Amino acid sequence: MHKIWLIIKREYLTRVRKKTFIISTLLFPLLYLALIFGMGYIAEKSRQHLNVAVIDSSGYFTAEALEKQNSIDNSSTLTYIKDSADKIITDHKAAGYDGYILIQAIDWQSAKTESLQFKSNKSYGSGTTAGVEAKLNRIWNEVKNQKLGIDVEKSNILTNSRISLLATNIKDEAADAKTAESIAFTCGLLIYLILLIYGSQVMMGVMEEKTNRIAEVIVSSVKPFQMMLGKILGIGMVALTQFFLWIAFVFIVYNIGKASGSGGMANAMVGNMQAMFSSVNVPLILFCFGFYFLAGFFFYASLYGAIGSAVNEDMREAQSLSFPITMLVVLSIAIMTSTIANPTSPIAVWASIIPFSSPIVMMARIPFGVPNTVPWWQLGLSMASLIIGFIITVWFAGKIYRTGILMYGKKPSWKEMLRWAFRKN
Repeated sequence: MHKIWLIIKREYLTRVRKKTFIISTLLFPLLYLALIFGMGYIAEKSRQHLNVAVIDSSGYFTAEALEKQNSIDNSSTLTYIKDSADKIITDHKAAGYDGYILIQAIDWQSAKTESLQFKSNKSYGSGTTAGVEAKLNRIWNEVKNQKLGIDVEKSNILTNSRISLLATNIKDEAADAKTAESIAFTCGLLIYLILLIYGSQVMMGVMEEKTNRIAEVIVSSVKPFQMMLGKILGIGMVALTQFFLWIAFVFIVYNIGKASGSGGMANAMVGNMQAMFSSVNVPLILFCFGFYFLAGFFFYASLYGAIGSAVNEDMREAQSLSFPITMLVVLSIAIMTSTIANPTSPIAVWASIIPFSSPIVMMARIPFGVPNTVPWWQLGLSMASLIIGFIITVWFAGKIYRTGILMYGKKPSWKEMLRWAFRKN
């Protein structure tokens, strides 16, 4: 145990003292905030305002109707053309328009969809023309309502009155499906990112030690199981440290915002979060997230460590061998999406028990309720199988590590690595 602790201490201190750890810890939340606000800013700036000429022969899309829609929505400008239609058709750009819509006679009693063409000398995507289409549809609906004798009040009833189906758990009426879906997606995505980012760090760390010949000295004095276990636990502690620092960053930003006068907005956000989390078992979700966060990392980190010990400096070789492991994580996130839609389906149940997918899939099921949606026996079996799987993969990786760490210049295959794992010492 003393040797494992020394390895954990070495792995932890070596990584937290690096400038890359400090920089990534500081930059990640800043880049995340920049990504959120930056995407909104880019979306706002990239939105294109269309100036469209409307040449109407039906008599329905009048100047008054177009002006009314322009006052409601300024994402585009629709202009009624009466006298200079030929000039615009010939050269709409010279007339100051991005394009024109030619509307022929339309039968308002027709049940089919009317297809109009927006003609321009440029190509525009559906996102750009969606605002123009919405304006034309609002005018068209008003025309049909007027012809059918439907007043504004009746039109609002037809438009806004609808049936909404809300799934309610009769054993837990406080449960909120939308809240559960949001929490499930967030937890699953976080574990997905952790497995990929920190699992690859284990692989890179082992490759670095092999290249520098440090591992040759270490492996001569400790057992491969101890070596691999200490390395995984040490890097896992680094991941936890960075994760808790990010949580502290969020807490600090909230308090600074509250003290600087934006407390109303901050308090409103906290109030909304408290209302949202009141429908789920927060202590259980936090406990399970911590367990699957660590156990899932230990499980996959041991496999990534085995890959790192078997390859040399060639990153393409490492990517080739680690591709099947990465695909298991990607497959888990794909199963998670179907699990959120149906958390009690057979594929969701089995994927939440199998160690390869349980860290992500089980965290997508737990917010929907324990024990009603996820029985206690399924949760216990999932945790037990993940712990057993971790022990087996650490043993498996340790056996590969002892042989692979001392081999240079040869590209191993998965078949050869399996022979190393089951070779007797």
